[in-house]
Amino acid sequence: MIIGRVILTNYRSTSLFLILFMTALLSPGAVTAQASLDFNWNEINEEALGYFRDLIAINTTNPPGNETELANYLKNIFDREDVESSLYFLDPERANLVARINGNGSKKPILIMEHSDVVGVQAENWDTDPFVATERDGYIYGRGTLDDKDSITAALMVMLLLKRNNIELDRDIIFLAESGEEGTTKFGVDYMVENHWDKIESEFCLAEGGGAVSIDGEVKYVSITTTEKFPMRIKLVSNGEASHGSRPSKDNAILILSQALAKIGAWRSPMRLNDTTRAYFERLATIAPPDQAEWYRKILDVDTENEAQNYFEMNEPIHFSILRTSIAPTIVSGGFRRNVVPSTAEATIDIRGLPDESPEDFYKIIESLIDDDRVELIPEGVYRPASPPSSIENEMFQSLERTVEKMYPSAVTLPTMMTGATDMAQIRNMGVDCYGFGPLRTQSDINGPGGAHGDNERILKDSILGLVQFLWYTIIDISL
Repeated sequence: MIIGRVILTNYRSTSLFLILFMTALLSPGAVTAQASLDFNWNEINEEALGYFRDLIAINTTNPPGNETELANYLKNIFDREDVESSLYFLDPERANLVARINGNGSKKPILIMEHSDVVGVQAENWDTDPFVATERDGYIYGRGTLDDKDSITAALMVMLLLKRNNIELDRDIIFLAESGEEGTTKFGVDYMVENHWDKIESEFCLAEGGGAVSIDGEVKYVSITTTEKFPMRIKLVSNGEASHGSRPSKDNAILILSQALAKIGAWRSPMRLNDTTRAYFERLATIAPPDQAEWYRKILDVDTENEAQNYFEMNEPIHFSILRTSIAPTIVSGGFRRNVVPSTAEATIDIRGLPDESPEDFYKIIESLIDDDRVELIPEGVYRPASPPSSIENEMFQSLERTVEKMYPSAVTLPTMMTGATDMAQIRNMGVDCYGFGPLRTQSDINGPGGAHGDNERILKDSILGLVQFLWYTIIDISL
């Protein structure tokens, strides 16, 4: 008699195996359920790819979103498979779906959260129809293939496998397919947290972010996002004196604004490491080429950190960014006629704060840096809050590390801070540790075109099954 030989024996001790064995002897129904854990992954892959193609074909571009069509698609599948699910919405066209597999309640639930909306496309720049999953040379092209319909597919498939195999879990498993992640969170995570928290309350959350990275045909590391920066954008408005273009003066609003921007550009905001970024560089140094590894070790040493910062600023901007609250002017506007000196000019500044940054205190630093009463700083508001980093020492992170070891034995698990922002921020602020992971990608794909939000967005076809397996192994590991 085989009782879950592929998964369970890899995840638990002999004592757990004996418990399952005795349970199987006493309950014929349990024998069938546990035995069925020895899956035919080829069949599961074909089923998952079918769902994935359907999801790509549902246009959930935000704006306007129209996520209800996708939510209904998922609900129809869950209804057919007798999985408990419901829709919740602020706007009937922008529904969120919550599905639940009930455990025995001995541990708190796990939330799997993925977003159903996608960013817009410039179809003329695509080589394929963005809303048809097109296979080519081992890839699947389409909007949302990387962000985030691959992860919705994985969550859907795992929920179905849990239900079909009648597995007794120690926890409820909750799947939230949320709307509005791409900039309109009031319809999605904000609405669910503020109005239906009881439906998604959990101990841990798994969501998008990170992923396995293959270099020269071998997976070298798997990034697990444990924290993220948050946006705290501002506008700078300069005030001068309007005049004829033939009679320029020092009160030119454009020049005043330019001087303020130059001061910002010349300033380096302070470096701060946290538990995630410190562990990230420590582990990255163990797998990087020797010349790069030296810089990753230097950034951890107070005597050499400034030298390393200079190197990162010139050569590895993403690493320069994760060390600090970053500042980037993104939009500048001023003037309306070529022969008129304008009285005002303005710039939008994209500021991405470290998790512990205080927006108010940072804005005061910027004002002091500019030191010009003619320039007004106007905060645009924080639509995603700062949130605390998730632990890299708890049960969930250890489970994720075991999954990495199972699937990619030679890879290193890298806890990572995202420079962008996700809806995990709102969930973390409810006291839930959140972790993001994603599909396997090659280093050349990461550095090249076809990424999330880009033209010709694409994913390796084989990565869909890998994503299903990664989520499955993690859920089984932490829930039995």
